[in-house]
Amino acid sequence: MWWGRLPRGCCCRRARAALPGRRGSSWPGGRAVSLAELLQSSVEPEEPAAARRRPPQEGTVLLFPGQGSQFVGMGRGLLRYPNVRELFRAAEEVLGYDLLSLCLRGPQAELDRTLHCQPAVFVTSLAAVEKLNHQQPSVIENCVAAAGFSVGEFAALVFAGALDYTEALYAVKVRAEAMQKASEAVPSGMLSVIGHRESNYNFACLEAREHCKSLGIESPVCEVSNYLSPDSRVIAGHLQALEFLQENSRKYNFKRTKMLPVSGAFHTRLMESATEPLADVLKSVEIQKPFICVYSNVDSKKYMHSKHIQRLLVKQLVSPVKWEQTMHAIYERKQGVEFPYTYEVGPGKQLGAILKNCNLKAWKLYKHIDVSDEEEEET
Repeated sequence: MWWGRLPRGCCCRRARAALPGRRGSSWPGGRAVSLAELLQSSVEPEEPAAARRRPPQEGTVLLFPGQGSQFVGMGRGLLRYPNVRELFRAAEEVLGYDLLSLCLRGPQAELDRTLHCQPAVFVTSLAAVEKLNHQQPSVIENCVAAAGFSVGEFAALVFAGALDYTEALYAVKVRAEAMQKASEAVPSGMLSVIGHRESNYNFACLEAREHCKSLGIESPVCEVSNYLSPDSRVIAGHLQALEFLQENSRKYNFKRTKMLPVSGAFHTRLMESATEPLADVLKSVEIQKPFICVYSNVDSKKYMHSKHIQRLLVKQLVSPVKWEQTMHAIYERKQGVEFPYTYEVGPGKQLGAILKNCNLKAWKLYKHIDVSDEEEEET
């Protein structure tokens, strides 16, 4: 758990008694209550436990970004907050290099490398939680659900008490290095696609694979790797397949396509070689049931127990990120029930933009926790 090996002042150490599932929790039976239960809690017989439930609007959701959100200078605006420097010092011991210097000064090309940016986003996101706890501790205490995009899922699980910070960071290190190696084995990449509701992504991928076969590529890969919003997907695979899709974008009713600045086809079977190193390290990591609801990228469902987490974190490497489905799962509610406040903790605002496209009403209660030095002074 985050508070297990870091300074005693870290917010998760202080706040864990207030999180769902802890003894003394204000929620019935000390169990984790799902977000749907919280949002849709209706008028039940007035038992003492039910009466202690928080009103729906008091619940909060934390979203943790993934690779691609990093930028040089991230973290500079967090250093004034308690425990942030300790987070980065602990990271330096685990990683063997000065992560804080890389985040603050770059160079960007080094920060963008998979083996660097994944730990960088992970640590910076948890440092942003420290800032949020300093500014609004009630947000941490009232958090009912969390989700993380790709590597952000590790940060969400640390926040939720399922993983120890240093052990999770080491797992992220191994994951990032294995994904970097897998990326270098095959010329591959990821293509962001803005389409229409009539766009047939699977058919486009099929024809792109057939094109690759005509070029002599055996077992070509081209598939949806990220489900972002109703009209937005990321397609990953062999570079020749992605180039084919760009050249034929009109045929498939794609409004816009753009190659992403990543080194490989993440969340496809081209990452198969990275699964064994991650699986091995996760066997040695202590995993506990999260204190709050954490949603898996693989199936957009809540993690239920430690073996479930261990299995799906590995499967995530070769499975599409079902982020759109996760947003629907988190924010589903009965008509008239208020939405929770949502906080994106970490670099960038991409998850907020996606939320806006998935659920405009939920997005209206969205806030971003800035990690740069350009933030406004606290009022």
